Amino acid sequence: MASAPNNAPLTFIFLHYWPGSGREWQAVADALRPDYPSLTPNLGGYGGAPLPPGGCSMQDYANEIARLVADHQLTRYALVGHSLGGKIALVLAARQPAGLAGVALLSPSPPPGEPMPEDERQQSIRSYGDAQAAASRIPHITALPLSDEQRQLVIDDTVHCHPEAYEAWLQTGYKEDITAQLSRINVPVTLLVGTADAVSPAAEHERLTLPWLPQDTPLHLVEGSGHLQPLEAPEQVVQLLREWATTL
Repeated sequence: MASAPNNAPLTFIFLHYWPGSGREWQAVADALRPDYPSLTPNLGGYGGAPLPPGGCSMQDYANEIARLVADHQLTRYALVGHSLGGKIALVLAARQPAGLAGVALLSPSPPPGEPMPEDERQQSIRSYGDAQAAASRIPHITALPLSDEQRQLVIDDTVHCHPEAYEAWLQTGYKEDITAQLSRINVPVTLLVGTADAVSPAAEHERLTLPWLPQDTPLHLVEGSGHLQPLEAPEQVVQLLREWATTL
């Protein structure tokens, strides 16, 4: 595939977590937008978006983002994937698409499959559509305080996720093994993890994520943040992405 032309503007494509929406990236995208155009799509089945035509596998979602790139005629872009979005970003990067300049991962779902206790998985399945359950989960996935508006965003996105997309992640997506594809990634990758991320801690990524990424992939810590770094610590995320973008 042709490499991204160095003189083309870099566009960030932000991919959200399960069961969120592109709205989680608003503060980060707004801060970067004077210098970097940004796209914050809702993945199929999330944020009111229709389900992907092929299904809800990581390949289906990567196909969605590839179509987005083609529709916007992007010639130089970076994928920034959070949790579920990170796994999708890796699948697309492994295809060596034209124009891709790099991949930034925020607490991505680990490539070999995400550790998830069975009782937690079953509880998540049973609590679909339950706003109270969504609210009660917030303290377990965050470490820094959210505003009332941010809290409501997390609850609304969780409750209104399409049931098929919601359950597909809990049945197959979280354990989908994409490691066989990742040796084909030929662009720079950077990894960001919250120092207080109890869902996906740095030690877990050292064991389950870094071994499958390019050898020189750095791990940056987002101080004080839990799993929702774009909401909890957008200023830190913006600074790290700006610094990284200058190296691409």
